Amino acid sequence: MKDVVVLYEHPEWQKPLFAALEKKGVSFDAFDLKRAAFVAGELPRAKVIFNQASPSAYVRGNTRAVPLALSFLKALEGSGATVINGARAFAFELSKTAQAAVIARLGLRTPRSIAFNDFDALAARVKNDAKWRWPALLKPEQGGSGARIVKLSSLDELSAHLAQEGERIWQPDGVLLLQEYFEHDHDKGIVRVELLGGELLYAMRVISHGRYNLCPSPVCNPADGSDSAHCEIPEVPAKPVEFYAYKDVPKEAVEGAKRIAQAGGIDIGGIEYLDSLDGERVFYDVNANSNLRPSIAEEHGFDPFARVVDYLVKRAR
Repeated sequence: MKDVVVLYEHPEWQKPLFAALEKKGVSFDAFDLKRAAFVAGELPRAKVIFNQASPSAYVRGNTRAVPLALSFLKALEGSGATVINGARAFAFELSKTAQAAVIARLGLRTPRSIAFNDFDALAARVKNDAKWRWPALLKPEQGGSGARIVKLSSLDELSAHLAQEGERIWQPDGVLLLQEYFEHDHDKGIVRVELLGGELLYAMRVISHGRYNLCPSPVCNPADGSDSAHCEIPEVPAKPVEFYAYKDVPKEAVEGAKRIAQAGGIDIGGIEYLDSLDGERVFYDVNANSNLRPSIAEEHGFDPFARVVDYLVKRAR
């Protein structure tokens, strides 16, 4: 009987976690979702299962990993397994519209979002929406790693972009999202609040320099700004993404992030928000597969993966 089974797909992201598990002497198995099979109702011989599947698997050619992961999680929970970041959390991460609906229900500000599978249907919605404003961001409903996000100024620009990209843009699930854009101070960037077991692990400021791939993993956003094959990077401005420890993150922002994570069933994850130029705190993205950035945690004075392992061991007991 192992202590932990880690479900994963990315070739690099889980390596620091695996190293931390080994360092602390925790017995574990790794279940690779890229090419996998499972028997419904048959439980892995482990005390807890830790889901580290990522919505962005499709940008790495691993589209089938996501639906298999969701099916596996449902089967595991149906059989009584203890799953961390289970089916509910994963389904929440897979749907930006679900995130927007839940955040709004909690009374927190979030971008107005329109999901669509047909341009004409979207155009009719936008033209009859008195609250709609341009510019806006086009995103996949099942997002991840900033893939295929583009800022647009009109329906004509959107139509031209869809025609240019062709059928590829509708991957992986045939649903796109047009999302309200908020002007903010780009020198301050956005804030990512990392949570572990419902409590604050750390917060950081992220300065994007025009990039949309804000993945905290050093293999996706190296400090020197060099290109990486481990994430799809839609555009590469001159400067790399910058990450800074944010030790004075407002208590109200942390409480908002905690409420979002709890509503989505997320045990370990990152919640992103920005402060608009109009003075609004806008929560806009939920990440259940949270790639921790060691350099940021070091500024806070601890090893983030060691704390994750401690949490996994506690849950296993």
